[in-house]
Amino acid sequence: MSESQLWDDVDDYFTTHLAPEDEDLTAAVRDSEAAELPHVAVTAPQGKLLHLLAQTQGARTVLEIGTLGGYSTIWLARALPADGRLVSLEYSPRHAEVATRNIARAGLDKIVEVRVGAALDSLPQLADENPAPFDLVFIDADKSNNPHYVEWALKLSRAGSLIIVDNVVRGGRVADAGSTASDVQGTRTAIELIGRHPRLSGTAIQTVGSKGYDGFALARVLA
Repeated sequence: MSESQLWDDVDDYFTTHLAPEDEDLTAAVRDSEAAELPHVAVTAPQGKLLHLLAQTQGARTVLEIGTLGGYSTIWLARALPADGRLVSLEYSPRHAEVATRNIARAGLDKIVEVRVGAALDSLPQLADENPAPFDLVFIDADKSNNPHYVEWALKLSRAGSLIIVDNVVRGGRVADAGSTASDVQGTRTAIELIGRHPRLSGTAIQTVGSKGYDGFALARVLA
């Protein structure tokens, strides 16, 4: 058995017993695949982790940067109270259309808003609305802009908020200081920003699974 097959088998086991997908989650995956969206959504165990983190936070408001087909959005929104709010920013109108259908099917369209456009355009527009601080921010968009997304997450959050940055290991390439790849450089800059910022306390975790070798960073806003 190959290493990657073993990772898949373990993920399948965890999914079966700890993060079983219901009809709405399964349909979100199916429709995303049918629309030929990139296969980069979080796995079921990772979605359940986002759900549990939002619950642990007691989150009422969530900001998601990068919607894709809405799979992670559904996991996060299900952790919110009936009067909660989740704003998800998606660059691609096509992806946003698929996500909006998936979110509505899951009965979450009353608390989830998908905004279409480049996140670095949408974020200042959101800030101009002076929203209540977000309790949790999930960053899973273009990796070259990760530092900017972390900075915006800080502006739109509060002391005690949790910032999660996905896909920070880049298959191990994040350790290569000489890499010129924009995704690696953006991720390294974000990690180093978290490490030195006086308002943040963070760490990063390496993972293996159906998405291969990857990981995520967690940062708590201190003040």
